Amino acid sequence: MPKPTSRRALLAAATAAVATACSPRTLSSPETSGSTSASPSSSPSASAAPHRPAPTRPSDRDRAADLLGRMTLDQKIGQLFVLSVYGHSATAPDPADAAANRKKYGVGSAAELVARYHLGGIMYTEWAHNVRDPRQIAALSNGLQKAALDGSAGVPLLLATDQEHGMVARIGAPATLLPGAMALGAGGSVPDVRAAARIAGAELAALGIRQDYAPDADVNVDPANPVIGIRSFGADPKAVARLVAAQVQGYQGAGVAATAKHFPGHGDTSVDSHVGLPTITHSRKEWERLDAPPFRAAIAAGIDSVMTAHLLFPALDPADDPATLSRPIITGVLRDELGYDGVVITDSLGMQGVREKYGDGRVPVLALKAGVDQLLTPPDLPAAWNSVRTAVRKGEISEARLDASVLRVLRLKARRGLLDEPYTSGRAVDRTVGTRAHAATAARIADRTTTLITNRGGLLPLSPRRHRRLLVVGVDPAAPTGTGGPPTAVLARALGALGFTAKALSTGTGSAPDPSPGRIDEAVAAARERDAVIVLTRDVDAGSGQRRLVSEVSATGMPVVHVAIKDPYDIAQLGNDPGASLATYGWTDVEVRAAARVIAGERDPRGRLPVAVRRADAPHRVLYPIGHGLSY
Repeated sequence: MPKPTSRRALLAAATAAVATACSPRTLSSPETSGSTSASPSSSPSASAAPHRPAPTRPSDRDRAADLLGRMTLDQKIGQLFVLSVYGHSATAPDPADAAANRKKYGVGSAAELVARYHLGGIMYTEWAHNVRDPRQIAALSNGLQKAALDGSAGVPLLLATDQEHGMVARIGAPATLLPGAMALGAGGSVPDVRAAARIAGAELAALGIRQDYAPDADVNVDPANPVIGIRSFGADPKAVARLVAAQVQGYQGAGVAATAKHFPGHGDTSVDSHVGLPTITHSRKEWERLDAPPFRAAIAAGIDSVMTAHLLFPALDPADDPATLSRPIITGVLRDELGYDGVVITDSLGMQGVREKYGDGRVPVLALKAGVDQLLTPPDLPAAWNSVRTAVRKGEISEARLDASVLRVLRLKARRGLLDEPYTSGRAVDRTVGTRAHAATAARIADRTTTLITNRGGLLPLSPRRHRRLLVVGVDPAAPTGTGGPPTAVLARALGALGFTAKALSTGTGSAPDPSPGRIDEAVAAARERDAVIVLTRDVDAGSGQRRLVSEVSATGMPVVHVAIKDPYDIAQLGNDPGASLATYGWTDVEVRAAARVIAGERDPRGRLPVAVRRADAPHRVLYPIGHGLSY
């Protein structure tokens, strides 16, 4: 672990670095039909090679300091902001997106926004219509970089997205979709976890995206956690720490800045910080044992950025302020105690957890005073911008403090190669994104994650000779962009390809998972005409209609296979109704198809529970412990 750095030493180093400005940078420009970037091959290891980073070199430090020394105050402030902006194009968004930009920012396009505010970064999202297809994303990236480099500061952007995989994937197929964190936790393989991140990072880099808000370093202590759950690798801090470090190595080995989140730990909350302000009740000793290990591991692995959490943690700071705004937590614990001197980014400043006490203009100032470097998507940009500017001009934030944050951001850009190669190309996209080799690796990794929790009477695997006609029924939450369709349909098609005749019947959605009485009756009638039934569930609780669905289908006497497509805790609510129960930890195509291969006996179930499943009526008693999992 790096030696802790005091704030005074940090500011002195930033000031000294500014004074050692050296030769100007050289930045390449996009070609009309190619790129200056090397094009990765389709293999996971080779695809990362052209962007393989090295530790920040002295020359990178000097170049970052040179840039900083030539910036105006407004340009420095701009480097701290990371925004989302509407549109598929930097200069020619659709009319509706241009109107949305004018309403939110007073400009019509992303290029205008970058120029007006000298932005340091842009975050891509599906809801802002940034991600239609890989070639379009690459063109958007190049257009944004051109706007930044043509600006007065001439500093490339750090383009980012929230691509955890699993249930959080902003960029869908034809990009490769990989198992999410808890699925990887069930697989338990450090090489698999590293390879998954290397593939993900290589594809993001080919799209021009050089920062990913992953991995999730939270330890999912609370089974009812409404915001983390399967986004976590599991409930064992040591196991989570190992896998977080592997993902850091994978992403950053592919040239993409990894981001460990949500510091100081969001795994034991019953409140979603998007809509409220959670409180973590862990003691300092419990934090050291439960929450800290993954962040320590990420720092030891050389993590480029750490994202803050909008929650109260009284054991670390008794003040009534969320961690994002807490100097004792961000500077005192993260920087001074853990020795982290990289970029700290806030979680979205539009989330309710950080807006409950202070106004939207005041929050960014308090975050910077706490020790943050990047301000993510403030809901009122003019108010946020002007408040930071005023705070610096009035001395509430010293220019040395501002320089320290800007220098960290610039060094990160240098370390990720953006000062040399800010552009990408269509050739890089075609050779890297969604390749057959990447898809095959994703499938092999997924095959090692599916967990068989119960298998009464050896029901599984099913045989096309004995159980040819299958009914696939249950919940169909929306899948990430570009995937194959509702999970019931994906599973039915996958089983059909394995020799079964499978019919899909959706009984619920992500927002309304509980089936209506009429839909249950329809499922029961369909079950009687089949040889076996597969029921997909999500977030089953004591009053869930999904319990009745499983019970009534089981009462037909047909063999029932239960598949929990999100958290593995559902089986605790279902008792002995299903004959067998599987956990996939996600419902994207790669996870659902892996479950089909296990159901059909094409693959042996190899996943092991990364969390404990407790009794529904006695939560202090464990039904299935961490590490449980059956095989054929």
